[in-house]
Amino acid sequence: MAKRDYYEVLGVPKTATLDEIKKAYKKLAKQYHPDLNPDSKTAEDKFKEVNEAYETLSDENMRARYDQFGHNDPGSGGFGGGGGGFDAGQFGGFGDIFESFFGGGFGGQTAANPTGPARGSDLRVDISIAFEEAAKGLEREIKIVRMENCTSCNGSGAAPGTQAKRCPTCGGSGKVRMAQNTPFGQFQTVRTCNTCKGEGTIVERPCPTCSGSGRVRRERTLKVNIPAGVETGSRLRMSGEGESGHKGGPPGDLYIYISVLPHKFFKRQEDDVLYELSISITKAALGCEVEVPTLEGDAKLTIPEGTQSGTTFRMRGRGFPKLRGRGKGDQKVTVKVVVPTRLTEEQKQILAQLDHSLSVPQEEKKGFFNKVFK
Repeated sequence: MAKRDYYEVLGVPKTATLDEIKKAYKKLAKQYHPDLNPDSKTAEDKFKEVNEAYETLSDENMRARYDQFGHNDPGSGGFGGGGGGFDAGQFGGFGDIFESFFGGGFGGQTAANPTGPARGSDLRVDISIAFEEAAKGLEREIKIVRMENCTSCNGSGAAPGTQAKRCPTCGGSGKVRMAQNTPFGQFQTVRTCNTCKGEGTIVERPCPTCSGSGRVRRERTLKVNIPAGVETGSRLRMSGEGESGHKGGPPGDLYIYISVLPHKFFKRQEDDVLYELSISITKAALGCEVEVPTLEGDAKLTIPEGTQSGTTFRMRGRGFPKLRGRGKGDQKVTVKVVVPTRLTEEQKQILAQLDHSLSVPQEEKKGFFNKVFK
């Protein structure tokens, strides 16, 4: 099967700058990384293809030769790695790239020491809480599944009583350097060691508990303290509660994303609570004292006489606690004057009499229009 054009693989034009190539690569590498797409052969192949394209186009000399010869470079036997299974270390490892572009994240060895300790992957959990819980705060238990160091081999991958040995092929570096003489000069390439698969060590007797991986998948129950005042999109970090590191590296973190469920009659506006109060025409006209629901229970609110529909009253300190400050927001109560739709004959007569008593006398109307159109 013919290889796709490297520029097409990264989705950039041939005139793309190095920054544009890096940006495109960062997006695709994160999208297709095997850690984010477990058991997906398609994602694995895509990730390999993206790495191969980036390896060539990010190097000035290799890019120039690729622009001239394409995939049929007569001097180097073609660009990119050969066939076979996917090897995350073949192109330097996703951990190096993620650390470079994102400042950490899914872990991985550093470029200076590709087989050394690596930080564990971060984990994410999404939880939903009630409107009132967001206002008051709560403690919630959550269950997560994460990779942890195998207790049988202490993360070494070797069976108890044995230990991993340094790879004789690469000397423990995890990489092998190859030189090839061509009509254009000598080219050197660095590839992942096939003997140890980039680990730098060889386990002759794998641990039966973890099958030599050094880590096992376990379910854990954690308690999370959610502070009062959180809102949808708030993120909490539990340091060190992500997946365990590799070869003694530090663990990743656990990120908890909050989603607040809607309330049946409250709404939120920053730290304020919004509430719509329906009252009758007579109460709006005469004024009254009403019980209004708040996050802390019912509270009294005085409606002055002559209140118009749409008027908003402020109940101070009845809103959400300020997450990054002191005090609370307010509760804003907007009055909605309800017009009756069904009246008895007696009620209609009463309203008609009231309307008549409130009507502007005809003489005053004539005087007004005379003034306007005089």
